[in-house]
Amino acid sequence: MEENNLTVVTEFILLGITDHPELQAPLFVLFLAVYLTSLVGNLGMIVLTQVDPRLQTPMYFFLRHLTLTDLGYSTALGPKMLVNFVEDENTISYHFCATQLAFFLVFISSELFILSATSYDHYVAICKPLFYTVIMSPKVCWVLVMIPYVYSTFVSLLISIKIFTLSFCGHNVINHFYCECIPLISLLCSDTHEVEFIIMVFAALDLISSLLMVVMSYLLIFVAILRMNSAEGRHKAFSTCGSHLTMVTVFYGTLIFMYLQPKASHSNDTDKVASIFYTLVIPMMNPLIYSLRNKDVKYALHRTWKKICKHFSLKSCTI
Repeated sequence: MEENNLTVVTEFILLGITDHPELQAPLFVLFLAVYLTSLVGNLGMIVLTQVDPRLQTPMYFFLRHLTLTDLGYSTALGPKMLVNFVEDENTISYHFCATQLAFFLVFISSELFILSATSYDHYVAICKPLFYTVIMSPKVCWVLVMIPYVYSTFVSLLISIKIFTLSFCGHNVINHFYCECIPLISLLCSDTHEVEFIIMVFAALDLISSLLMVVMSYLLIFVAILRMNSAEGRHKAFSTCGSHLTMVTVFYGTLIFMYLQPKASHSNDTDKVASIFYTLVIPMMNPLIYSLRNKDVKYALHRTWKKICKHFSLKSCTI
């Protein structure tokens, strides 16, 4: 019977964000604009931090990988969500669902630890400036991003394989706009205690360990700033951390709200809104936060735009 159940489910039906037909068109336009802004902003930031010689520092190395993870998980979900707004039947194939879940978990988990690595980079820059270039060498920077990628890939494959090797019942309706662990587990006929325990352990481990690293780094940074005698030094330290601290607050705040809210106030609609925020809105906001709050990025944008204008001899370009 279990083997038959495995072959019965060849696709899933995604209920999506809303069941009101009149909202489909305006929501499609809204989220298309959000996704395109995120796509252009994150791709632009990746290219900018790669080509501009003044942005070849550990801080912008980590920023490049943060924007890569933002682009990764928003692209894993965004295009399919947009397609479902214009299709009559919101279906996703069994294998595409498994692939979507795996890629989403890789990038969202990687972002947690790369945010931690970035906070450590800021700690070294402010608290140990004389040893900064020695501690944050290119080799160390690569280790600090490769470990999250490898670890997140392992966790993603473990969870995805565990879920999709269990047997699904005939019911194949997912009450979400993408393939997410909890709605998928509710469709399983097999015993789910093991996979639920694995998800709980890794989710708690990832969130707590990465957040602890961020909090410890910023506590030490805050103490170091208080000890500074120069107002200019304090301002420079705050400007170094401001954009990253904004990203951390928004990202972790959304995750904590989503996963630590009381069950009594828990609802599918709340989950969907929170998911939209951290999977689509935050990846759109992060490039804007860095470009608006960071002088180095602003100047790099100006320099790059001037080079483009000069290359194509666009006399009408203005900076």
